[in-house]
Amino acid sequence: MEEEKIEDEEETDEEEKNDAEETEEKVEEETSEEKVEEKESKVSKEVDSFKREMYKAVCADCKKECEVPFKPTEGRPVYCRDCYRKHVPQRRY
Repeated sequence: MEEEKIEDEEETDEEEKNDAEETEEKVEEETSEEKVEEKESKVSKEVDSFKREMYKAVCADCKKECEVPFKPTEGRPVYCRDCYRKHVPQRRY
């Protein structure tokens, strides 16, 4: 009988250890998920802070509607991306 009690106690101890390990793993998973979510929210906030207001304009060359990251000034030409490349001098390296 005493041997049965000892075996039962050993089994109970092992079950408790397994339960504790499972609980620890769950807690670790939850904290790592929280950390990932926290990083993602920080990144999205950083991206939001870098957004530039875009203004609609009409390209002076091809007359297509385009968006530019500055407020167009009357009397100065605005070019779309393709036409801008044509008007900017090539860089020398």
